[in-house]
Amino acid sequence: MMFRWAVIFLLLLGQTVAVEAKDLVQPFRVGVLYWSMNIPGQVAMRKGLEAEAERINAAAASRGERGVSLLPEVAGDGAAGVDRQVAQMQAMVAAKPDAIIVQPTDNAALAGPLKAANAAGIPVVAYDQYISGGQLAAFVTSDNRQAGYLDGEYLAAQFPGPTPLRLVLVEYPLVSSTVERLNGFLDALRDHGKPFKILKTYEAVEPVSGRKAGEEILRDFPARNSIDAIFTVNDGGGLAVVDVLAKAGRDEIAVASIDGDPLSVENIRARRLTRIDSAQFCGPLGGEAMKAAYAVLRRQPVARQILVPVFPITLETLERYPGWLGPMPAPFKKPWAARQPMWRGDSTAVK
Repeated sequence: MMFRWAVIFLLLLGQTVAVEAKDLVQPFRVGVLYWSMNIPGQVAMRKGLEAEAERINAAAASRGERGVSLLPEVAGDGAAGVDRQVAQMQAMVAAKPDAIIVQPTDNAALAGPLKAANAAGIPVVAYDQYISGGQLAAFVTSDNRQAGYLDGEYLAAQFPGPTPLRLVLVEYPLVSSTVERLNGFLDALRDHGKPFKILKTYEAVEPVSGRKAGEEILRDFPARNSIDAIFTVNDGGGLAVVDVLAKAGRDEIAVASIDGDPLSVENIRARRLTRIDSAQFCGPLGGEAMKAAYAVLRRQPVARQILVPVFPITLETLERYPGWLGPMPAPFKKPWAARQPMWRGDSTAVK
């Protein structure tokens, strides 16, 4: 049994010295830099991260070991969010926590603060997005290429034949995850022999820019059947695109998206434009980032990169999907033509 003010007696040079036990088990101070609290998937990641911190602290208390104390900051959306997160990370490095966990708003913008953390000896774990420059202690992310690939192979099966797929892209080139999703999507179309023509590209990653993209798509392609499919790199922007198009009666368009937002799941169920949504396991992803940071702090071995699998939600697989918080479903055979017919929920450690 532990006592808040327990006293441990040490014999030093023949003298008895009293040391408060609380001084021996002070928690590790962990700065946590979140991106957005307006994108539901990112909110779920935060919940998973903080739930894992609570589990760590409960287990640490029972063993009389060091737990964690989180120092959270939220950047916010858009260009202002990128600038705010740079300033937040600079301030965090100056505060000298034991470690920093960050969900980057921009791959390149945080390179300077990351290098400053490296110089100060502060380990940094990134999740969801990578940082281009500097050294990360670990990087935890969904298998974003797999997410795009699943969308692409499903659309290839839905639009068979040699006629090119008339395609609109709603992308976001500033972070690694969305770039990898788009690359995976286009690779799948090519691998499955589906010709395609990119009619136009728009940029959106959250509701405001998504609504703007949806309105621009309607202006640029006002005629029904002028677009076969739209690929959106996330539900943060993609849901607003779907909402704008659905209200305009453009239900002939097939939408493929990524994240697994519950509203997107309901769109699939209601046959409201969205045909497939490759869902992240957002809670487990945030939890894995917290586990990795704690392992680094305890000088335990950690994979440099951990890929958490994603799940292809379609009308055919809807009942297999447990939601953002998991648990991971059992393997199953995809009910559409695919070069890799089995889906498996195994995380991958990348050396």
